[in-house]
Amino acid sequence: MAGAKPVAPKKRLTEMSHCAGCAAKLKAGDLATVLGGLKGAASHPRALVGFNTNDDAAVYQVAPGMAVVETVDFFPPLVDDPFQFGAIAAANALSDIWAMGAKPLFALNLVCFPDELPLKTLQKILAGGQSKADEAGIPILGGHSIRDPEPKFGMAVTGVVHPKKVLTNAGAKPGDVLLLTKPVGTGIATTAIKRGLASKQLTKRVTAQMATLNKAAGEVFASGAFKVNALTDVTGFGLLGHLLEMMNGAKTRAAVDLERIPLIAEVPALAEAGVIPGGTKTNLAHVKKQVTFPEGLPEHIQWLLADAQTNGGLLASVPARHALKAVQALEKAGVDAALIGEVQAGRPGIDVIG
Repeated sequence: MAGAKPVAPKKRLTEMSHCAGCAAKLKAGDLATVLGGLKGAASHPRALVGFNTNDDAAVYQVAPGMAVVETVDFFPPLVDDPFQFGAIAAANALSDIWAMGAKPLFALNLVCFPDELPLKTLQKILAGGQSKADEAGIPILGGHSIRDPEPKFGMAVTGVVHPKKVLTNAGAKPGDVLLLTKPVGTGIATTAIKRGLASKQLTKRVTAQMATLNKAAGEVFASGAFKVNALTDVTGFGLLGHLLEMMNGAKTRAAVDLERIPLIAEVPALAEAGVIPGGTKTNLAHVKKQVTFPEGLPEHIQWLLADAQTNGGLLASVPARHALKAVQALEKAGVDAALIGEVQAGRPGIDVIG
């Protein structure tokens, strides 16, 4: 039609994100430098867990039989669907509570939102977050929002746990086995989504995985049905980064079987083609001094193991004698768990075998 104004193309959420397939965290080494001079949990007698051990959440004892668990997490869009983005961000924030062996109580929303996007988009993001809070059985009681050129969403989540039942990332013991509850590769997959290189099948698969709560696995690990010496979730620092935190905290060494580590289908081929987020490359550079790889292992396989994850699986260190019971309990709860390696005595680090 003559004189008609051109219609601007609809902006994709991922086009507004400056983070390609990562959780936009500070680099592990930078974070350690920044926090190194601060007191952390050691400065207060009721602080059971602080940032000293790089754990998943803070734990503060409020009564002889009760401790509060607190976590916060938010990031820019990893997918274009605003509802799914909200669901993924909420599931990711909730994960830290289950990774401490705790039960979530309520959440607060954290919102950064640009003027150029319609409020309907924000409503869908919040609805996605609400859907995961509903699934977790908790209310969202408020939050905070600011204007920001880059949209971001997440939650501060409060939970509770008995002080003697806190599961940290620092209790692994030689002879333990290592269990992982989700396949690796979300960082590479979401980078492929942002670059328009992901298939519809991969987009659907990785979106569903990132939005899947770690509730079932967390409740099994916290049940007391078997011993759990250490627990964490695999997120922005990748499998190697979070496993290394576990080994450094316990002063132990891990041997992981390359063939047993579950990978998201299509992701290895994308890694080989060079579809690697910056956060994943940074992760690998950070851990390399404490990780040994098989001679001649291609770099793209190393990137896979260091890939920055969003709402990845729970990683547990369980005594070998309890491994079968743990796997059976997880299967009964609908959780696929892979036994990926074992904990050994020795200089803190990781040996990748295979």
